[in-house]
Amino acid sequence: MNYQLKENSIILSEEDKPYILKVKDLPEANRPREKLIKLGSEVLTTAELLSIILNNGTKKEGISQMAARILKDYGEKTMAEQTNPTVLEKELGIPLVKACQIVASFELGRRFFKKDYNSQVIIRNAKQAFNYLQDMKNLTKEQFRGLYLNSRYRLVHDEVISIGSLTTNIIHPREVFKPALEHSAVAIIIAHNHPSGNLKPTVADLETTKKLIEAGKIIGIDLLDHLIIARDKYTSLISLI
Repeated sequence: MNYQLKENSIILSEEDKPYILKVKDLPEANRPREKLIKLGSEVLTTAELLSIILNNGTKKEGISQMAARILKDYGEKTMAEQTNPTVLEKELGIPLVKACQIVASFELGRRFFKKDYNSQVIIRNAKQAFNYLQDMKNLTKEQFRGLYLNSRYRLVHDEVISIGSLTTNIIHPREVFKPALEHSAVAIIIAHNHPSGNLKPTVADLETTKKLIEAGKIIGIDLLDHLIIARDKYTSLISLI
């Protein structure tokens, strides 16, 4: 081992200092962000998810080591319940900005967990669907969304299927009906917004609706409606076909 003596202490030379493993040093298949994109969030460990939130390490500690140490030293439950980032900064020995990221992510989780968005929602007609989809009316980008219902018209799943201009090439039936099969839905209402405020359906709007109606008949899942939402107004395409 190479070392130097300084004031009665041993100073390791650069070649003897522990190697800090960086995410870029890992095989691409083992990198948390790439795994999330390719395989989905379910396959990632808690440490891998935390490393994505923290984004990068420090000069003294790589992100993977930092995430593993935080979970080991502090524990998942204690960390999830801590709302003061300065406490995390001090007790975990991490930069304040990373402590803020941890606190913010768990606060988001708590807020979404407390809101049971779907359990009490019943949608039997276009007006009720429009009322539920009020958050779409002021979007600046076109969003294509699916509402998945059970046999009692209760909403069991709500999914943003795509973002961008609606075309028959982008909206494939499998993207629309896959969530229905996963959540045992028997009917679907789809909707998209027109940021321009114009309610008039395009040719692509009508063609997409017809294609989804036919696909639904084949697999036994009804397409109840397709709404166009333009600010405070809406129109039903089913009535036009």
